[in-house]
Amino acid sequence: MKGDWQADKVVAKAMLSDRGMRRKALAFILIIDLILLSTGLWVIDGWLGEGMVRFLLWWSAIGLVTIWLLLFAIYDALISIQEVKNKR
Repeated sequence: MKGDWQADKVVAKAMLSDRGMRRKALAFILIIDLILLSTGLWVIDGWLGEGMVRFLLWWSAIGLVTIWLLLFAIYDALISIQEVKNKR
């Protein structure tokens, strides 16, 4: 169990320090967010409309994924700015 945590930390650090990996992760999160949004709007809209709890849970989950995406994009932008400054 402890070894898994250490391995996860190494993978996360490698991903966050590599610009290409960050951009791929951003694209993946964006695609997931768009799929969830499309599904909620066109595929399961009737099912979501049947209950307030379903509706709130579904759109809250999409909101959280969107916030995660925005925070990760801001992080990527700040790290990119720092990389450019360090090159000078």
